[in-house]
Amino acid sequence: MIRFSKYIWLYAIISALVLVPGIFSLVRYGFRPSIDFSGGTLVEYRTSAQVPEDVMRQAATDAEVSLVSVQQSGGNAYLIRMKPETNQKIALMTEGIERLASVSALAVRNETVGPTLGKELLSKTMVAAILAASAILGYVAYAFKNIRFGVAAVVALLHDLLVVLGSFSLFGHFFGVEVDTLFVTAFLTTMSFSVHDTIVVFDRIREYTKRDRSRSFEEISDIAVTETMNRSLTNSFTIIFMLVALVLMGGDTTKWFVVALLIGTVSGTYSSPFVATPVLLLWHKLEAKRLAHR
Repeated sequence: MIRFSKYIWLYAIISALVLVPGIFSLVRYGFRPSIDFSGGTLVEYRTSAQVPEDVMRQAATDAEVSLVSVQQSGGNAYLIRMKPETNQKIALMTEGIERLASVSALAVRNETVGPTLGKELLSKTMVAAILAASAILGYVAYAFKNIRFGVAAVVALLHDLLVVLGSFSLFGHFFGVEVDTLFVTAFLTTMSFSVHDTIVVFDRIREYTKRDRSRSFEEISDIAVTETMNRSLTNSFTIIFMLVALVLMGGDTTKWFVVALLIGTVSGTYSSPFVATPVLLLWHKLEAKRLAHR
């Protein structure tokens, strides 16, 4: 048995070092929303040769297109974000790129989302996250017959979500990464993965609490974490290896979606033994002190 409970202060420091920069970035910079949320038109071009950004912007100006950003997405592929525009203006911009850069250009993707739909999508995402967290709290508390298990699970869940949100706020500020509907999918997936490992640890704690009443709750927590650690790491590394392969070899369209899943997986693997269990243990100690002073 490894005495994990002796190092709660260390876990708190590690979490703070990860969370504080992300939270600061969330408050200071926020996110870079994609057209899925802010509304607009996204066009992906494939060209026969590389095209300088200033040429793209000149072509947009000539076509009277309100360009927002130009992002090279690998090789001769470009993601052009603009305010909502008609297909006619996009066709004029395509002709301008071909004329100014002496290349052939093909718009392989053209998506337009209105600002109303973007706001509706954002509100539905927030409602889904709140409902999921509430359901997790209620179910875990009911399954373990104690509210502190549910609260500890949700605290670990919020920890993981803040890690993912903070990371993408920093990515958006420093690398121009945008938050889109795929990020929402990764965000909600992180919620399920976070609770998955936590339930395994909590179930072992409940089992030993019923079986061996001679041990302290702290000892039982250490035994539970020690016995489930190998299983959790094996399961998580299997997922992490696959996600790393997708980041390195997958396409640019899904790259940041996979990065979000990877961050959520790593954080979820950490939070189950080193956030959820310490929260549960601290709650138990406070409850024991309160009862002792009665």
